[in-house]
Amino acid sequence: MSEIYLDYNATTPVLPEVLEAMLPFYREGFGNPSSSHATGRRAQQAVDLAREQVAALLHCAPSEVVFTSCATESNNAAIKGVAAALARKGNHIITTKAEHPSVLYPALHLEKAGYRVTCLEVDDEGMFDPADLEKTITPETILISVMLANNETGTIFPVGAVGEIAARHGVYLHCDAVQAVGKIAVDCRELQAGLVSLSGHKLYAPKGVGALVVRQGIRLQPLLHGGGQEKNRRSGTENVAGIVALGQASAIALGSGAAEAARVRELRDRLERGILEAISGVRRNGHPTRRLGNTLSLTFSGLPSDSLVGALDRLGIAVSSGSACSSGALKSAAADGCTQEAHLRFSLGRFSTGADVDTVLDILPGLVESLRCEAGGDRGACR
Repeated sequence: MSEIYLDYNATTPVLPEVLEAMLPFYREGFGNPSSSHATGRRAQQAVDLAREQVAALLHCAPSEVVFTSCATESNNAAIKGVAAALARKGNHIITTKAEHPSVLYPALHLEKAGYRVTCLEVDDEGMFDPADLEKTITPETILISVMLANNETGTIFPVGAVGEIAARHGVYLHCDAVQAVGKIAVDCRELQAGLVSLSGHKLYAPKGVGALVVRQGIRLQPLLHGGGQEKNRRSGTENVAGIVALGQASAIALGSGAAEAARVRELRDRLERGILEAISGVRRNGHPTRRLGNTLSLTFSGLPSDSLVGALDRLGIAVSSGSACSSGALKSAAADGCTQEAHLRFSLGRFSTGADVDTVLDILPGLVESLRCEAGGDRGACR
């Protein structure tokens, strides 16, 4: 059986059109965009076009797009950059416990340096109340960092409401939109976010390229110093091929994103219905309606953690075990110790098919029954 890949939230394959767009910049288009000769100018023109393509997808100005190496760099640049730029104004940062480590760890790093960090709890559906966030704002608050969609559960946070609160209090808002871009519409203006992060490899572009939107008027100290590229906001010779790829992937997402999202949501819903109907002791994680259409996070009771993921892998089905115990998004799992529950994240994408869903639904019920039997110690009764 060929591999069935259902882990698109971890990374995506590079689309053929994206690969074709980037290949010339490893050949004749190899120039340095900072060079003044024709070869360099052609490279700069390609970077400028990609900047326009990313800006069109995110509804911001091209001049506000800063290319980076990845989302981790974008998140670090936003959080540390704002902290350094506004240190005289205040030292308080607000985020949530469900954020990606590339947001939480920079915040904790700043906490050790003397900043005060508030990490909001999320409820059993992986959601938080913006009103609770507003109560934590003080005159010393300089930054709120909230993801748009959770990478484990797919829960979509009320970032627009947070943006209104941040604007009312004169506080910068950073949004980690990595898992959302290309799956739902992301409009920087509607979110009222001054900083927005995205990643190429979550969007069918290669690994090693990302972007940080820095809206006009946002004060930000650069994380990297050097040649002054990206208008002194991120020094380092540009990864032209990667940037071109991110631009092409953004253009594809803008053109076909809505139709593709609807197709994938239908497959996800069919997978979810089939599993819940065929297997007992399964619960859905995250918000029931405010979630990404490609993501299905489930907890299977009576199984050791990760056992089901490994068994599926041996059968050629790639899924993720998630991070139920560490993400803060699955409170009941953490309370139970995460020992006799298997957490699966199915995340579908452009190459997922109905046949993939049918195969999983054929295999999974029997596999869960067998593993539960083994976990219970009665191997003689197991099939």
